[in-house]
Amino acid sequence: MARRKGKKGEKEKKSRHRGPGDYLPDPTEGVTRPEDLPKPRIIEKSRDYKKRPCPSCGYKAYRDGRRKRKLHDLGDMVTGRPREIRLTFSQHHCTRCDRYFYADTSDIAPPNAQYTTRVIALAVRLVVEDGLPYRPASWHMWRDHRVFVPFATIQNWVEASGGKSGGARLTADRDGLPARGEGRRPRERLGGPSHDQSPGTHPTCASRTHEEGGLAMVPAHLLQSPN
Repeated sequence: MARRKGKKGEKEKKSRHRGPGDYLPDPTEGVTRPEDLPKPRIIEKSRDYKKRPCPSCGYKAYRDGRRKRKLHDLGDMVTGRPREIRLTFSQHHCTRCDRYFYADTSDIAPPNAQYTTRVIALAVRLVVEDGLPYRPASWHMWRDHRVFVPFATIQNWVEASGGKSGGARLTADRDGLPARGEGRRPRERLGGPSHDQSPGTHPTCASRTHEEGGLAMVPAHLLQSPN
């Protein structure tokens, strides 16, 4: 009888970990090597045209060459992988006004941007509509949408849209990586975005550090100076 009760107790103990309310951490939490993170899914897109109207005179200019852009898009949450758009677009030369121009790609991403339009729009909405501080918004973008955006970049987008003043709550870490926890106002204004960083290339190993009034979860590697 004692053995049967013991087995029954073990089954009940195991079953408690399979309920719908069980906490399941992000699968990338605890990763310390970038190569162990999910590899991005590559999406090829094209805006390659033989002729396009010149923005200045309207003359249909022939293609003079091709260019490529790499854009970070919202990730695939079914597979848990980031998505990278490789966009090919045409360059044109107008012989009438001697002007070079590119095919319009603004439906995918703003000029010179590294992120797609929908990534920018979603990040701004998280701050403006949901009231998230910049740093938790950055973690939300990676955890729920598998796209890494430095929180200083989100700050620049929001301020450019006029949605929030520069006095928004921030957490002053060194390189703007996403992490869990409430932000707090830093004493000094943070700098610009770290455009050299790429989505899905930063570990999210969590450790505890003391904040004002309690504990907050931040990645352990944020406590070290970047190489």
